Amino acid sequence: MNTIAVVEDDPSMLQGLSRLLSVHGFRVEKFSSAESFLEDVARCEANCLLVDIHLGGISGIDLKRRLTSSGSDLPVIFMTGIDNEATRQEAIDAGCVAYLRKPFLANLLIDAINSVVR
Repeated sequence: MNTIAVVEDDPSMLQGLSRLLSVHGFRVEKFSSAESFLEDVARCEANCLLVDIHLGGISGIDLKRRLTSSGSDLPVIFMTGIDNEATRQEAIDAGCVAYLRKPFLANLLIDAINSVVR
């Protein structure tokens, strides 16, 4: 069973994503901040990271950059409710495998995950 780590600071969005991914057969590890993910990254068994770009503290893009600089090749899917060309380009430059604007259709997320984990 593939594991998806979700980093989202909105508790209701985090819970909703967790339910959606579970229904589609994924194991989910939930994190409410980039900092909490980084604290547990050594124990995390994720095959893919789903991360909100605009988090309190370390942003999702900065999290991806830190992971890349530490040698991680964990695929990252970014999601954001604040979409603009600069943010989109920054996410692409950071190396995301997909970029989703909230609210997004469930099948777009599942397709993005399946393209990198199956």
